[in-house]
Amino acid sequence: MDIGLLSVSMNVYSTKRIAEEAEERGHYIELIDHTKCSVKLGSGNPKVYYLNENITDAFDAIIPRIGAKVTKHGAAIVKQFEMNGVFSTAHALSISRARNKVRTLQILSRKHIPIPETLFSINPDDIEHQIELLGGPPVIIKLQEGTQGLGVILAETKKSAKSIIDTFYKMDTSILIQKYIEESNGEDIRIFVVGQKIVASMKRSSDVEDFRSNVHRGGSTEAIRPTPKEQHMALNATKHLGLGVAGVDIIRSKKGPLLIEVNASPGLQGIEAATGINIAKEIILFVEKNVSRKRK
Repeated sequence: MDIGLLSVSMNVYSTKRIAEEAEERGHYIELIDHTKCSVKLGSGNPKVYYLNENITDAFDAIIPRIGAKVTKHGAAIVKQFEMNGVFSTAHALSISRARNKVRTLQILSRKHIPIPETLFSINPDDIEHQIELLGGPPVIIKLQEGTQGLGVILAETKKSAKSIIDTFYKMDTSILIQKYIEESNGEDIRIFVVGQKIVASMKRSSDVEDFRSNVHRGGSTEAIRPTPKEQHMALNATKHLGLGVAGVDIIRSKKGPLLIEVNASPGLQGIEAATGINIAKEIILFVEKNVSRKRK
């Protein structure tokens, strides 16, 4: 099987691990930097070019690892492969939805999956009322397309919340505001789903000086077994967003588990280290199963 691995560099841990496991199972896999891909439309069939090479029919499957800064372009490349009949571990639309936190939460809320109290607005004249709608400070302020804990701010007072929110509004930056769940104590759960199967789970705990639990922000990790409700939430969220591979983040509150985010390109390093599970192999097995099904 020939696989296109859409990523910017083989030096990225997750990209390297997926390539290793594909080669271990006898597949040809090639790094395709999606930022250097072009699509030609018009006369004849649409074509995908990588640098100067036509790769439209080069692969049986693609595994997108799309960076946050090039989501729209990356999703467009994935869409063209899909339209040409190539299997992808994540649909283009699903990548775009998951990257936008508000859109994700809108979909999950509609499907009755518990989420923190959340508000999004662009009205700079109504900030105090917006904060009160969430029960007052402290509140969490998030960039709608931030990743790895970047663009996530804890505003502990009404004054600081108003100042931060006002600044973002005036910069025309899309944000959302969430109720701070104090009892989560800087911890969350990452559940890794591949092909509607939970393959690994870990608890992430923040550094003592940071409320964010992301491994990239210095958080610690340990393998855990999610509760049946947490498992159900993770599988449902992944299904409703249409993702074949996803990292689902959940926090525990007094009212039960709350889903905070779904990642369409979840990192492997922290969770493989914490659990000892070969997640990269699970991704390749998922690709094999679906390509085999398409060929029948």
